[in-house]
Amino acid sequence: MLTGKQKRFLRSQAHHLTPIFQVGKGGVNENMLKQIQEALEVRELIKVSILQNNLDDKNEVAQQLAEGTGAELVQLIGHTVVLYKESAEQKTIELP
Repeated sequence: MLTGKQKRFLRSQAHHLTPIFQVGKGGVNENMLKQIQEALEVRELIKVSILQNNLDDKNEVAQQLAEGTGAELVQLIGHTVVLYKESAEQKTIELP
């Protein structure tokens, strides 16, 4: 579980990132979760965009992404989800 200070630090790190995944009309599926897990292992911090044609509640989508990938939900702002998961082999982000 991340502290408030750690989340604030991660939000500042994620500010300049662009979303690399999009959740569309199909919602969250196993293939997407697998790809996000692989991206988290490499990058540790990613943004996921929830498209307008997704009819699910954005809070539920964010929870599904976090639980399905084993990542921490750093922030949900608008339709953008910020996820963090510490990398086992390629650790680059040092939390305060």
